[in-house]
Amino acid sequence: MKETVSDLIQSALAALQSEGTLPADQAYTPQVGNTKDKSHGDYACNIALVAAKTAGCAPRKLAELLIEKLPESSAVEKVEIAGPGFINFFMSTASAFEIVNTVLAEAGQFGRNNGGKGEKVQVEFVSANPTGPLHVGHGRGAAIGDCLCRLLEANGYDVTREFYYNDAGAQINNLALSVQARVNGLTPEDDGWPEDGYRGDYITDVATAYLAGDTVTADDREVTASADPNDRKAIQEFAVAYLRREQDLDLKAFGVEFDVYFLESSLYQDGKVEATVKRLQDNGFTYEDGGAMWLKTTEFGDDKDRVMRKKDGGYTYFLPDVAYHLDKWQRGYTTVINEQGADHHSTVTRVRAGLQALKAGIPQGWPDYVLHQMVMVTRSGQEVKISKRAGSYVTIRDLIDEVGRDATRFFLAARRVDSQLTFDIDLARSQTNENPVYYVQYAHARICSVLRKLATEGVERGFNECLGDLSVLTLDEEKDLANQLAKYPELIANSAAQREPHHLTHYLRDLAGQFHTYYNAHKVLIEDTAVRDARVSLYLAVRQVIANGLDLLGVSAPEEM
Repeated sequence: MKETVSDLIQSALAALQSEGTLPADQAYTPQVGNTKDKSHGDYACNIALVAAKTAGCAPRKLAELLIEKLPESSAVEKVEIAGPGFINFFMSTASAFEIVNTVLAEAGQFGRNNGGKGEKVQVEFVSANPTGPLHVGHGRGAAIGDCLCRLLEANGYDVTREFYYNDAGAQINNLALSVQARVNGLTPEDDGWPEDGYRGDYITDVATAYLAGDTVTADDREVTASADPNDRKAIQEFAVAYLRREQDLDLKAFGVEFDVYFLESSLYQDGKVEATVKRLQDNGFTYEDGGAMWLKTTEFGDDKDRVMRKKDGGYTYFLPDVAYHLDKWQRGYTTVINEQGADHHSTVTRVRAGLQALKAGIPQGWPDYVLHQMVMVTRSGQEVKISKRAGSYVTIRDLIDEVGRDATRFFLAARRVDSQLTFDIDLARSQTNENPVYYVQYAHARICSVLRKLATEGVERGFNECLGDLSVLTLDEEKDLANQLAKYPELIANSAAQREPHHLTHYLRDLAGQFHTYYNAHKVLIEDTAVRDARVSLYLAVRQVIANGLDLLGVSAPEEM
């Protein structure tokens, strides 16, 4: 319907241009939006305010002229001018319900488009160090990242999901020391335990598997433990593979899979880090000071230059990040989105500066970043901080075990990424209208229940079968539901473009709320078969949109609850 209104306004603009009221060489793009107040109609456009200056008349006068030139359309019931010159459109009842036929005809494809035209997009998310189980922050990144990938795919992009393993550096060394200490019989309470060692029960599991000579399979390798307590290199290799496998199992339990697993260590093995350093040196953006090598990041907007190679010869963490992103660019990804925790904020400027210093044709502001804030888990109003498995934090597996995958994914994607999130375990477990995922899924299940009741009365109705004369739907609540359905395609396009999946959770809760209110106020299984069939068609369109939206969140749409 919004496209219909936009087309009508474009025709009116063209008519005014042809007669000289508006300049013929001026391009106008009408912005049509949904009204917030039903008394103002269904859609509003501000084109008269935007174009009044070029027309040389007051906005309200231009609005009158535009309305006069609007083509006749059965989709529009009436048009009014509001305020300083807004044009409000009241859509006809018949046109409002055309969306029902569209939804049921397109079924699972409703809301999808080909705006991306197959453009390659790489989304990196989770990217946890292979030093322990995934915590709830990783879980939020997984929910947001995977939902963003699904949204981009729904908009016609060719999406690659990538996980970057920081399998080199001090944290990996601490992991090896921790497992070796456990292999040798030490516990975290003993004096000889490594100062920065990991203390969770999972360290014991790794040590036990290592001593047993187990074989573990990670994404790209199979590692068999040597069981030698003195071979720290072998312990490290086994521990990293073991925890990569554990993280992969956690993610699969969460319904998240990746196309590419990229190891930081490969950047060193393949000479890409050294090649990046040489390129930065050759371009004249490095200098030596105090025994360290610095990168002139201030030349690219940073507040101060940054050390890229320390006095001891080791590289700071952002240098391999620059090499990694050069590799992404060279793989042909002109659009790259990094979904990471807010603690990565300081790396954004440095990585982008390093990429510009490479003079590799990478555009400024590349790559894109989506940074999520922290998650606090509560039970009975109190913060939950400890997991026995991890030792010092709540894991994503803890949440899945407590409340299930659906609730975990929905809750972790339900707020703006830049807002802190409180995950209330009691709310996520509850079967009440206050629990948003239950509320949305229950709307879907209710509609499926109606079909089952119809079947017991001998009326078989397919999920995507539109029966009945939709013109018999005359209630305001019915039109409101139809208008809400019509908003879905634009919401999917905007959520992907803005990199904000939380809009989808809000939309689904609003749609479910409208449906529950309508369901409770007006019976559908009535003797008037014409009204019954039309209402069931509307029900089925609501069911389909809920199912489509939940699928983009990676959440199931149950037929019974």
